[in-house]
Amino acid sequence: MFFPPLIFLLMFIFLIIAVVLLPFLMVGMMGTAFIKLGLPPTSMFWLLILTLVGSMINIPIREIESHNLVKDQMVSFFGMRYRAPVVRTHKTVLAVNVGGAVIPALLSLYLLTKMEITVGVPLVVGLVALVSNRLARPVRGLGIALPGLIPPVVAALGAYLFCPPELRAPTAYIAGTMGILVGADLLKLNEIGQLGAPVASIGGAGTFDAIFLSGIIAVLLS
Repeated sequence: MFFPPLIFLLMFIFLIIAVVLLPFLMVGMMGTAFIKLGLPPTSMFWLLILTLVGSMINIPIREIESHNLVKDQMVSFFGMRYRAPVVRTHKTVLAVNVGGAVIPALLSLYLLTKMEITVGVPLVVGLVALVSNRLARPVRGLGIALPGLIPPVVAALGAYLFCPPELRAPTAYIAGTMGILVGADLLKLNEIGQLGAPVASIGGAGTFDAIFLSGIIAVLLS
């Protein structure tokens, strides 16, 4: 299933932000924390690009009984607009977004295997999951929506306050991605069937912008 989680203008802005970060990564002004974890700093740039491209790919995993399905309609949430994709079914298709869930989850697992796990890491992840769960709101025709900036900022502040300097960047990334996926998506799955969304994408529309911003903030922290 191919469809963008955001309007193309916002995706273009995210692309420009990622491109602007590239020169700083290449001259070593950023990326020190990721180098210590065996991840070349420029690879973070390409991971951000892959995340953006992968955001348009959704892998269906199951169908959920839905009520009053919304079809081919523009949906607004937190000031942004999203067109509900057209599907030939009366059920909600539950999918996993490649850029918003698969890539961040794999990178988070890799970082966890390379870094020293202190009490601050699960603490920040739990904090972001709690905030995301409280802020996440069901939006008819869309699924679960989340303010894009607040969870990444919470992840950055939590990492700064509770983690040593060398762990702040990877912790901010892990908390800002896994915390959002758990708090806003996985813990809200039981509400999907009542929202009439043609497709409910884990890590996709409604939460992707927060996950992508978490990656950018993590690079800045490094």
